[in-house]
Amino acid sequence: MTWSWQRSEWPNFSWNPDLLRNAEKQFRLDASAFAETFSQLADDRDMLTVEILSAEAVATSEIEGEILDSANVQSAIRLRLGFDGGARRAKAAEQGIAEMMVDLHRSFGEPLSDDVLFGWHRMLMSGRNDLREVGRYRTREEPMQIVSGAIHNPKVHFEAPPSADVPLEMARFIDWFNRTAPDGTSPLPALTRAGIAHFYFESIHPFEDGNGRIGRALAGKALAQKFILPPLAALSLTILAKRKAYYEALERNQTETELTAWLRWFAAAAIEAQRQTAMLVDFFLEKRRLLDSLEGRLNERQQKALLRVLREGPDGFKGGLSASNYITITGASAPTATRDLVDMIAKGALFRDGEKHHARYWPKISQRQVSPVVIDEQGQVVSKGRGYMTRMGSATPDFRLRARSEATDATEPAAADLLRSLVRSHVLQLISAIEEAKLSAERNKEDRPDLYPYKIGEHFGFYKALRMLFYSAGSLGIELHEIGLEGTDPDDLI
Repeated sequence: MTWSWQRSEWPNFSWNPDLLRNAEKQFRLDASAFAETFSQLADDRDMLTVEILSAEAVATSEIEGEILDSANVQSAIRLRLGFDGGARRAKAAEQGIAEMMVDLHRSFGEPLSDDVLFGWHRMLMSGRNDLREVGRYRTREEPMQIVSGAIHNPKVHFEAPPSADVPLEMARFIDWFNRTAPDGTSPLPALTRAGIAHFYFESIHPFEDGNGRIGRALAGKALAQKFILPPLAALSLTILAKRKAYYEALERNQTETELTAWLRWFAAAAIEAQRQTAMLVDFFLEKRRLLDSLEGRLNERQQKALLRVLREGPDGFKGGLSASNYITITGASAPTATRDLVDMIAKGALFRDGEKHHARYWPKISQRQVSPVVIDEQGQVVSKGRGYMTRMGSATPDFRLRARSEATDATEPAAADLLRSLVRSHVLQLISAIEEAKLSAERNKEDRPDLYPYKIGEHFGFYKALRMLFYSAGSLGIELHEIGLEGTDPDDLI
């Protein structure tokens, strides 16, 4: 088998930019909306940064099969950022990934170099005594292979260049990475550059271990450099949820230098990751709002249980919090647990789903889901399934899929009228929600300054949904003037 690095054209990759143009545009829109929301968070930005970096650190490690304690990682990241990290003692692996994530966060704009990569590798391999080469490229003569199956009959999924070739290959890679940066001599679009960087680095596989985590960090660095914003996209969280597809997408391209298929997969994952990050911002704001509203109203057991559930992030406990979970977390007796849970429902901390032994409890926070994204063969960005659903009522639905579903059995003219009607209805609802959120934010600016950042976040969340709806409508060939609205852009309507 001939691997991509053995082909005569290596490393001159090719791809079809036309099939990535819509994805690049969508990612820019989502990134701009996120940047605007993030800029309004004031003091909460630091806390949110810690949470996102911690989630990414745990996820990128889990992709490689290493399970870390999320609370320990978060504590280590807080300390590295200069905040109070508490009394937790993180293991070497937890300290190492925390150090690398903070370094990436702080130095994302700097050029790439051997020293940067060696530093990250030393951080990641902290405490490892089983490796010959830490903080430098591999030198072993044995082939660097990714294999599976029985020892007597292994399946080779990939073989990297010989160790003797690694220094030259990495010199070319680093030169390419810096040349294609936004301020370089040959800049590339954000998703294209990040996707190629990840594939290129993984193809060289320059280190004895840790290549996957460093490769994903490089993709994050590439995306961040484009938008001059620290890398906060939940890329590893998204890849973890589709780990099998991720490895299959990489493996399918390991014998080629034509990367369109890989870049379509990566671009879809990156867009999904950006939306996942926006959902984490929403969750963070709602979590802070919930905790503020309950301050001084919960007993010690209730507070401990609620914080433990919220620590699991937007998805909460798998299957929900049960009475037995509550007893385990708090040490309460069964009757006390029942009284505590009923009281938490009455105070608006939790809501219940199911009855008796099947009862499960959830934080009273909207539980949204980000729809899976694909880039189809025409280069269109398509969300698969219903997006932004919630256990406490619906937020913004996936407009395009709902419109198509409701128009399926209609005649062509009737379907077109239905699409226009749906667009107009959703646009008007979102404009109303945006105006109300803006007014509410201003009302709270002086009287309740503690609520102001949450209201601003609410406003920009609606605004982002309007932009997504507007461009979805555009992809269906619907213009604003066709539905009785003036303007050519969402900004014209507000």
